[in-house]
Amino acid sequence: QVQLVESGGGLVQAGGSLRLSCAASGRTFGYNAMGWFRQAPGKEREFVAAINWSGFTDFGDSVKGRFTISRDNAKNTVSLQMNNLKPEDTAVYFCAARRSPYSSTSRVPENYTYWGQGTQVTVSS
Repeated sequence: QVQLVESGGGLVQAGGSLRLSCAASGRTFGYNAMGWFRQAPGKEREFVAAINWSGFTDFGDSVKGRFTISRDNAKNTVSLQMNNLKPEDTAVYFCAARRSPYSSTSRVPENYTYWGQGTQVTVSS
């Protein structure tokens, strides 16, 4: 059974940093594109960042220059480093994985097959 489990969320002041991690189990995702999305109350799920098998990365416009994404294939994990956090970054953050090896990154949630339960990030002003 495939599982993605996020960790690292919490409460932080504006300007602070958090590092989210996503641990995958049940299969290896070393060659699959992985992504992070977020959803704030009353809003649609928003693309945050993604990384493909070769290390190519893509970021949403609202986080570009502040967030970085990385992966450790040996540990089957993907991480999201969030710096200079803003109150508008407050949301539940979800880790996601595409089903096929050598898949490209995508900004579309429907292109991801596997999802974690999410971790809450709250940024106070």
